[in-house]
Amino acid sequence: MPLALLALAISAFGIGTTEFAPNGLLPDLARDFHTSIPTAALLVSGYAFGVVVGAPLLTALGARLPRKGMLLVLMGLFIAGNLLSALAPSYGVLMVGRILAAFSHGAYFGVGAVVAADLVKPEKRAGAIALMFSGLTIANVLGVPAGAWLGQQFGWRVTFWAIAAIGVVGLAGVAALVPRTPRPEAGLRRELAAFRNPQVWLALGMAVLGWAPVFTVYTYISSTMTDVAGFGAGAVPIVMILFGVGVFAGNLVGGRLADRALVPALYATIGATAALTFLFVPAAHTKATLIIGITVLGAAGFSTVAPLQLRVLDVAKDAPTLASAANIAAFNLGNTIGPFLAGLTIDAGFGYTSASWVGGLLGVGGFGFVVASGLLERRTRTRAGTRTPAPDTVSEPVPAEAPRHQPA
Repeated sequence: MPLALLALAISAFGIGTTEFAPNGLLPDLARDFHTSIPTAALLVSGYAFGVVVGAPLLTALGARLPRKGMLLVLMGLFIAGNLLSALAPSYGVLMVGRILAAFSHGAYFGVGAVVAADLVKPEKRAGAIALMFSGLTIANVLGVPAGAWLGQQFGWRVTFWAIAAIGVVGLAGVAALVPRTPRPEAGLRRELAAFRNPQVWLALGMAVLGWAPVFTVYTYISSTMTDVAGFGAGAVPIVMILFGVGVFAGNLVGGRLADRALVPALYATIGATAALTFLFVPAAHTKATLIIGITVLGAAGFSTVAPLQLRVLDVAKDAPTLASAANIAAFNLGNTIGPFLAGLTIDAGFGYTSASWVGGLLGVGGFGFVVASGLLERRTRTRAGTRTPAPDTVSEPVPAEAPRHQPA
């Protein structure tokens, strides 16, 4: 494994920790800011909104910057956002800090995915992307549960101070281990041209809806555990660790599946995620089945990440950076839509398990995008094959003694 992948994973660990940290702190945040839990959950959706806006915006602004320099700038922005969150005197300021940190998220993973794919042989690109994203998955195993524990023991502000410190370590890792890279050859105009390909938009649709089920359920997991399954608050970090174990395993499996056969991997991973989200409705009512259900759902959900990221790199071809960042924005658009819709159903009195119904329906939509993309790809190949003469219709060769054209 190239050391540069380790550096990317270190920063991904910090980013993943701050992205998911509020999930284990919602009751504390709601109490301190005198809001409801669904309102506190908007700190998660607000972060996702920041990714959606920041990913294409910052990537476009840095289109001509060397990729290593861009990564360093983004980690600096990440640290600043978490420091502001730790010091926030009000809910509004905390939301601003979350969005500021989120601005670095999408662009970082978008640029980082391109860097990771370029570090290895073509047949190992999905595996390299999965290794970078392993930092994000380890954050779910260690970072998020540790953040929840710190918040419960010392207050939620300590969690954000710790995340800022992780960001400093990530910044140092990128500076020391990621090799210097030349300025990208593709300018902003060329990057934008990739969006003329309908397959790019279909890939983004897969990312929005195919991943949304996991985050829709996970956003309300602490409340589902305590109010539906009957867990005590102290069990929340432990179950989050198990979720993270599933996430870590699923991420690596998804990378291997995508390197073997990308489109079948998309069918399998997105279809499984949607189905398991529906199954989480009955599973959430008992402790044992909730633990199994959230672990398996985490594995299925994160198995989609590497295939989805590789898909957009493939269809964007020679100008992948902005499309890659847009794909991260698409993931987080799903993170915004899912919890928001689930919050509406919860506020309407349908209970915390309604989040699974919302997530499952979104997953079905994501699977529909995979089907549409596969049909379009098949149609394109069929048309290309029609234009290519079949071997048995090739005309007889011209006799060698009378060549029609002489080389200049």
